[in-house]
Amino acid sequence: MLDLTGKVAIVTGSDSGIGRATALAFAQAGADVAVTFHADAQGGEDTAARVRAEGRRALLKQLDVTDEDAVQTLFDAVESDLGLPDILVNNAGTGGDAEVADMDTATWDRVIRTDLYGPFFCCRAFIRARKRAGAQGGKIVNVTSVHEAIPTPGGAAYGAAKGGLLTFTRSLALELAPLRINVNAVAPGLIRTPMTAERTEDPEAMKEELPRIPWNRPGEPEEVARLALYLAAPDSDYVTGQSFTIDGGLEMNWGQGA
Repeated sequence: MLDLTGKVAIVTGSDSGIGRATALAFAQAGADVAVTFHADAQGGEDTAARVRAEGRRALLKQLDVTDEDAVQTLFDAVESDLGLPDILVNNAGTGGDAEVADMDTATWDRVIRTDLYGPFFCCRAFIRARKRAGAQGGKIVNVTSVHEAIPTPGGAAYGAAKGGLLTFTRSLALELAPLRINVNAVAPGLIRTPMTAERTEDPEAMKEELPRIPWNRPGEPEEVARLALYLAAPDSDYVTGQSFTIDGGLEMNWGQGA
């Protein structure tokens, strides 16, 4: 049993999907959890209620990860209400489908600031808090995507952000090794979440997409959460600077028939 008893975790974008499943998995393993949402206040309330139902403390905060002052305010609140954070999961993210020639600068900025600047702001606040307290150890899990490596036409901004987050993860792992802070990434494929509902709940779309996935189904948020839990637990203390793909074999199948 993976054990997070006594740990304090921050999971960004935990109002639904992978973030919610991760917050619940952490609570079930014994952690107190800071739950954040951007726009879905009710989703955030539901996640926090489920964390508390597991007998753990929950702090609920609205958060725009693109705003570094808002990020610092979150970390201050976590330290005040729950204690020094031991675990950070950078899950909040967004997409923006457009070909480069048709993409406006605002779309590019929104995706890059959310998916790359956001984790940077959160990681920086986490590291500074741990250093200020003189604490050794800690876990950072960045949620990237199979698109950290797989290019998609119309997805250049998302791919650039997730690819950047992968290299950021690896660089940060080297920086933080002396402090014994592990930094790893989880790279999901097609997962059944509200963000992918238009595809995963459309039989015609699934008829087209599932043959590309050797496992022949979308993943479930709980499956990603269990991987994040391993990376947040002491069991993974010798694992750092790695990205773990969880995609039912999709990435291996990319380019078959060439």
